Amino acid sequence: MTMPYDSHQRAAEFHDLAAHAHRIAATHHEKEDHQTGREHSEQALEHAVKALQWSQEAHRKSVKSTDKA
Repeated sequence: MTMPYDSHQRAAEFHDLAAHAHRIAATHHEKEDHQTGREHSEQALEHAVKALQWSQEAHRKSVKSTDKA
């Protein structure tokens, strides 16, 4: 069983990846390289969705562990 901390850690990692992809996308859009910018924007969205899923999992596990206490 994954501890709630592990889920929080994974969520944080995906939030960081999403933020990084957003920064890269912005740089490419500023350089008029919209195709590459769009690819990085899509990657950012994928990471953000995974971050949301891990955050929800962390929340569920936190609630479970609090209920047991």
